[in-house]
Amino acid sequence: MKKEEKIETQTPQNCTKNDLMAVKDALEVLNGRWKMQILIALINGNKRFKEISKEIDGISDKMLSKELKDLETNQLVKRTVYETFPPMVEYSITEHTSSLHNVIAALRDWGFLHRNKITGR
Repeated sequence: MKKEEKIETQTPQNCTKNDLMAVKDALEVLNGRWKMQILIALINGNKRFKEISKEIDGISDKMLSKELKDLETNQLVKRTVYETFPPMVEYSITEHTSSLHNVIAALRDWGFLHRNKITGR
């Protein structure tokens, strides 16, 4: 006997719940003070650890290392180790990161508007 599949009817409540879950998932991946800054630093080209560290004011090496690992786990950053002496490690964005282009642009634009509203400029 074949089990009957239960099809959930789409309601405004279900859509809202799905929207909230999707936004929650996105915020969990991009949360914190540093992840977006790291991605923006890498959008302009591949960088070594110290280059990223110098570009982002206030981030400690320990925090940068943790955030890079998180971004790598979420397939937004690629870590490449070159077989040189001494070994060279370079970080780059992945193809998946390009899906954030519009998000980053929207956040940048909103950031400008918000700063102007708050400062009265």
